[in-house]
Amino acid sequence: MKINLIGIAAASAALATFALSARAADWSDTSVGLRTGNKFAEPYGSTSIGKTILDLNHVSGYKYGTNFFNVDLLMSDGKDPAGGVAGQPGAQEAYLVYRNTFDLSKITGSPIKFGPLRTVGITAGFDLNTKNDFYASKKRMLVLGPTFEFDVPGFLNLSAYLLDESNAPNGLGHRYTYKTHGALEADWGIPLGSLPLSFSGYAQWIQSKGTNEFGGATAAETHVDMMVMLDVGAATGTAKNTFKIGVEYEYWKNKFGNPTTSAIGPGAGPGATAKTPMLRVEYHF
Repeated sequence: MKINLIGIAAASAALATFALSARAADWSDTSVGLRTGNKFAEPYGSTSIGKTILDLNHVSGYKYGTNFFNVDLLMSDGKDPAGGVAGQPGAQEAYLVYRNTFDLSKITGSPIKFGPLRTVGITAGFDLNTKNDFYASKKRMLVLGPTFEFDVPGFLNLSAYLLDESNAPNGLGHRYTYKTHGALEADWGIPLGSLPLSFSGYAQWIQSKGTNEFGGATAAETHVDMMVMLDVGAATGTAKNTFKIGVEYEYWKNKFGNPTTSAIGPGAGPGATAKTPMLRVEYHF
């Protein structure tokens, strides 16, 4: 029997510390947001799907590190129909991300700070999703790896992860586990000088995860999501860090590992690469 040490370590660490840190937060920021655009794309589908996305986001610091939690509810228009059946209402998807970063400086009691680095940590967590389109994704992914935090205004983190991913889509009849694969990720939130503006987002490079559940080759992914947000309270002299508006842009090549093009055929088509501008609003509490 194959023992998944990466999965055991990531799941145990994330779940054990979530309850502990939630009760003992030193600081926290929770927000609800809404973003919308009409240039979303899906593999084997359209490149001009309209979506409205509601999100709940929470980040907090506690005695041993930081927690991050985000859940998106993505609601498509009819170009991405429920069940994959033309004429049906748009599909809906829920996507959940949880990460816990253990700060080695806090745990050891000795600052791990050198050069441009503020500290070093170990991050564990998971992704879950479900969607009611034709494919009917039920993604489960466990995440584990080091995180390097840089000493900048705001924050800038660089992580190197091992990913253990599986899925049980419509019609497969069982859960399929992909090849364990690597990823690099940058996360940032930087104030733009003295202006009431911030530049935030993430960038990921995800290695090919081997063959997919139907025997086809997967491709390396590039996924960038970034936004510039205006703090309306800071700009108008009212409550700061409460209400924000701005613009967001997402670039996602070979989405979920589906090759946009293939050496032996068309691959998943142009829908496997998304180039999506969005409008965004956030309320923090």
